[in-house]
Amino acid sequence: MAVIYLAAFVSLYVQMPGLYGNEGLLPARWQLRYSGKPLGEQLLSSPTLLWLGPRLGVDTHTAMELLCLIGAALSLVIRGSRGVREHDRVTFWLTRWLLFRLMFASGVVKLTSRCPTWWGLTALTYHYETQCIPTWLAWFAHQLPVWWQKLSVMATFVIEIAAPPLFFSPSAQTPSRGFLHAVLIILTGNYNFFNLLTVALCLSLLDDQHVHFWLRKADKITKSAFTYHQFNQFLKTVTIPCVWIGVLSLTWEIVTSMFRCACVSGFLKRLCGTVQWTVFAAATAAMFTISLVPFTYIEFDSNARLWPGVRQAYDMVDRYQLVNSYGLFRRMTGVSGRPEVVIEGSNDGVSWTEIEFMYKPGNLSAPPPVLTPHQPRLDWQMWFAALGPHTQSPWFTSLMHRLLQGKRDVIELIQTDVSQYPFHEQPPAYLRAHRYRYWFTEPKADGSYPERWWRRVYDEEFYPTVHLGNTFLDSMITQYGLKDKSPARLSNKPLAQAVRWVRSQVRGVPAHILIWTLMGCGVMFCLLQGLQSRKKCTTVSDHAENVPDGSSDHCGKSGEHQAAKEVEEEDGEGSEDEVEQGEGEEKDTVGDDKEDEAQDDEDEREEEDEKTEIVRKRRP
Repeated sequence: MAVIYLAAFVSLYVQMPGLYGNEGLLPARWQLRYSGKPLGEQLLSSPTLLWLGPRLGVDTHTAMELLCLIGAALSLVIRGSRGVREHDRVTFWLTRWLLFRLMFASGVVKLTSRCPTWWGLTALTYHYETQCIPTWLAWFAHQLPVWWQKLSVMATFVIEIAAPPLFFSPSAQTPSRGFLHAVLIILTGNYNFFNLLTVALCLSLLDDQHVHFWLRKADKITKSAFTYHQFNQFLKTVTIPCVWIGVLSLTWEIVTSMFRCACVSGFLKRLCGTVQWTVFAAATAAMFTISLVPFTYIEFDSNARLWPGVRQAYDMVDRYQLVNSYGLFRRMTGVSGRPEVVIEGSNDGVSWTEIEFMYKPGNLSAPPPVLTPHQPRLDWQMWFAALGPHTQSPWFTSLMHRLLQGKRDVIELIQTDVSQYPFHEQPPAYLRAHRYRYWFTEPKADGSYPERWWRRVYDEEFYPTVHLGNTFLDSMITQYGLKDKSPARLSNKPLAQAVRWVRSQVRGVPAHILIWTLMGCGVMFCLLQGLQSRKKCTTVSDHAENVPDGSSDHCGKSGEHQAAKEVEEEDGEGSEDEVEQGEGEEKDTVGDDKEDEAQDDEDEREEEDEKTEIVRKRRP
């Protein structure tokens, strides 16, 4: 999780100036205006740590960058506790519940949307080329036969609908299938750190056994074998039972954890464990309760049957976004071709040059990139913008305006290396945008690979030709509230200067390279720390076991003398007993006594030699 948090914070930090900076697309200072109200009142109205910015002497943009830096630093430094507490299984249960809601809802919405590609099992014949930012492996996955794509859709339904209820069984079966499913998505699409979070959820259950499911007669599969109404009836039947399965599973975990706390030895430890169990069990039950509202969104009747108290609790905390509803890939877009917006610039209004983005499809010959876990937010939003008119994406007007102004922060969202931007020396005088339809190319007839990765056809105009002072552009800026009303004021406080210095050090470095570099440094730091601690343990054990030879001999001799001394003491005690028992008896002759003493001395020497040999064999 530390690696995922690091990637998320650094990815956002690199793009912060162009997105939310004072000269970015949507400056954060427009959304968060300081009115002098008490801090508590501000936190209640809009719960965010950015309200602390004025108290630290920094503006909103600088405060956002500072929070990203702190989050990245904590991701590198802080580690989780290795100790296992008695109540950990209660809070860990929320991981299963979250994974269940994510997987189950994602599978259900594919069928409740009535998308013909999901019902006809042909969704994956479009998915690989129409997803937000595909990888180069998506091109090869797109070439797989149709029967395989249909089998993959069926496997998706099994993984996302049939398997999740098994997460609550005592052995929590089938998490590995969800893990493999997420890994395959990562390989064929750049879904940044989101899929890494899904993998982390599945990894928490990977110690379970696999469920082997074989699909046969694949070439005869044409479409799903049930209707929408049949599935909707099935959904009405299983939604509430799934809730009760969750209730029973959570109750079992809470009760078993309570017994573990009660069995702890020691009054203070048992009391402390019981208090912790009470707090975490109550928090877990509360989180489960309010999550039922977004979970039952998948079925209207089930949502209406929830207890009103659950809805009231959810409404009270909804502003904090503690729980959410899920539904990935609800409908398959781009069935008639992947829509893609291409921006063109010109200095004379006659000859036009395409502005190529770093990650999203544009150049037909450029291979799709692999940039996980970085999330290029502008490239992603360009994909969403292409699905409808520009009026559905007000930020696009701000993008055109900033490019006409030549704002460097926004240009770096398109090309980190500004020299690769076609208008880096002088901003374009005119801009326009067209929508194209993109498809993956096909292998040649002889089986060889084509020279280009993409092919495209012109679709329509997306944004008219505009320039600074253009009536249409000015009207859109005014309509969407994108006009600067007051100039930004930079703080000269030491903290603000330190944040700006860090920014100057990483400027121009591609985000995915920076993220992987920091991740590599973190791994090396952990390895060095582990080796150092192992070296200390080895040194201590060597000092305890392999002492110097002289000391060893001395210790050996001391041990031998000590052993001999103990034997003599035992013999002495035995002799005293014999003397006490033998009072009044006649003594043997002097010659016999001497012979006995000589025999005893010889026996003692042999016994001492044997003990010395045993001690030497035991010593390393």
